[in-house]
Amino acid sequence: MKRREFLAAGCACGTLLAGAAAGAEWQMPARLARPELATEEGGLWAMMDRAEVQLRRSPFTLRDPKLHDYVQDIACRLGAAHCPDIRVYLVQTPLFNANMAPNGMMQVWTGLMLRVDNEAQLAAVIGHEIGHYLARHTLEHLRDVKSRSAFGQFLGLFGAAGAVGQLALLASAFAYSRDQEREADQIGVVLMRGAGYDPAEAGKVWDNLLLEIQAKPGGDPSRNPMFATHPSEEERRETLLRVAATAPGGVNNEDAWQQQTAPFRRQWLKDEVKRGQHEESLALLTRLIVHSPTRPEYFYARGEVYRSRAGDKDLDSALADYQSAIGLGGEPPETHRGLGLIQRQRMHAAEAKESFRRYLDAMPDAPDGPLIKSYLELLAQ
Repeated sequence: MKRREFLAAGCACGTLLAGAAAGAEWQMPARLARPELATEEGGLWAMMDRAEVQLRRSPFTLRDPKLHDYVQDIACRLGAAHCPDIRVYLVQTPLFNANMAPNGMMQVWTGLMLRVDNEAQLAAVIGHEIGHYLARHTLEHLRDVKSRSAFGQFLGLFGAAGAVGQLALLASAFAYSRDQEREADQIGVVLMRGAGYDPAEAGKVWDNLLLEIQAKPGGDPSRNPMFATHPSEEERRETLLRVAATAPGGVNNEDAWQQQTAPFRRQWLKDEVKRGQHEESLALLTRLIVHSPTRPEYFYARGEVYRSRAGDKDLDSALADYQSAIGLGGEPPETHRGLGLIQRQRMHAAEAKESFRRYLDAMPDAPDGPLIKSYLELLAQ
């Protein structure tokens, strides 16, 4: 189905589904007019505008026109008449997050894009955030903030993108209420179905994220800012499944999603490995491997996490993953570096030299090339 036909088919059924999906008649509101600057709301918009200027200049903003336009198009199909007011910014940050300010500025973080399996799952998260925007939840929160210092921190989270350590502050101190989350979920599913997506994909996003949280020692979803302010997972899963069942069907566009994100996947995986949250990363990477067992970069990344954690039998697991990546072909060159580092540690000189040479042959200008060459010189003695 061509993209224009896909959009037309989705919009044709959106109005019919609104009542069934949201549990009550829900009509998409008219475009939000920019408030007068002298009003409280106008002042809030102006501050968000200034934050948006900072975001445009941020070194964390991913400036790839093709990927940006692709994600912007998804947001526009979901937002329909509100498309001209939605401005998407892709942010190079290895955490699951998206948010939308009341002036139409939307952030989509690369950690989220790594974690979704298809276009429909990304649409579920974007649709949820647009739901907050259409219901004006963010404005309600900004009005409720009493502490000026906390308000400043909140605005900074929109503008100073990449301050990942402040995500908990955003989620806990300025979290939406459970009722607002429920409303955004319901609106988001209506928008998904209206754009022709399979709403059954919405629940999978949260199930997958829950796997990561539960993998962490002492992982309790109720203590995680992302889940503590949302309805319980059981409630959310049942609600989303029930809504999806009222109007089954729709597309997930997995092939298009995988093709569009393929050039960035290795960098996003490197960012995830550097995050240093071993158990969460292993849960994520194992799920990705099960879903896509022929992608060598997933095996390489999981091998790196095992090697970094270096617990009991972790180096054996890392070796197995590196070998699996090599066996699939097209492995990242760094696979051979990781393999060589373990072989060197285990005093397997010949194997280590071969792995290091393969790495340098594939990446002659590698940043750590001088270090690897020094290892080769020591191994030759």
